[in-house]
Amino acid sequence: MITNLFKGFGFIFSGLRLIKQPGIRRFVLIPLGINIALLAGASYYLLVKFDEWMTALMPDFPDWLSWLETAISWLLWPLFSIMILLVIFYTFALLANLIAAPFNSLLAQKVEKHLSGQNINSGSAYPTMEMIKRSIGSELGKLVYFIKWWLLLLIFSLIPVVNFAAPFAWILFAAWMLSLEYLDYPMSNHNKFFKDINKQAISKRSLSLGFGTGVLLFTSIPLLNLIAMPAGVAGATALWFEHKDQIS
Repeated sequence: MITNLFKGFGFIFSGLRLIKQPGIRRFVLIPLGINIALLAGASYYLLVKFDEWMTALMPDFPDWLSWLETAISWLLWPLFSIMILLVIFYTFALLANLIAAPFNSLLAQKVEKHLSGQNINSGSAYPTMEMIKRSIGSELGKLVYFIKWWLLLLIFSLIPVVNFAAPFAWILFAAWMLSLEYLDYPMSNHNKFFKDINKQAISKRSLSLGFGTGVLLFTSIPLLNLIAMPAGVAGATALWFEHKDQIS
């Protein structure tokens, strides 16, 4: 399990190497531009709302427990800060992927051609109508899945005492969803639907979760998060290409 976690984690770096390849770079430009624009919006929104959300999440203590409030605040403040950062940047990453879905599918297709030794320039240089319909339909399926679990975790995060564990639950959820998000691009190019991708990712959960954790790390680090989306698409394609006989 631990070996597969680290192996899956390494595929985000494989994706980073792949998007720098001369033949692939031009297919990265549009997803990269969309990602930069949405992350700028996420950063601004976080700046405006951060204090308000932290106030809502921090528990209220009666006066006679004021000594405990200080101690608990030192523990909870960084945890809830991390949770808010993850939720905002991950939510905006999903939105960016929804908008860029057809271009991400095209990037996955070109990366797979590169990995299999085919001519990258063969086929369309732009997303086809079939690719657009398939990728957007798949994104909507992921969105429904995300909203369902997002609401459950939000309720969990608002329950006093229990919400101490919420930041860790959000980290696991974000890593898992990012894994599904990016594995969808190469797999849907092979006519796999979201429910199939979820089922197959579960069968290789350590590998998938390790990869999702790598993408989450990239998404959470300023400047590095600008290239998280194309690197995630390329990394997921490399993962799919190497393990397709096991997870197809």
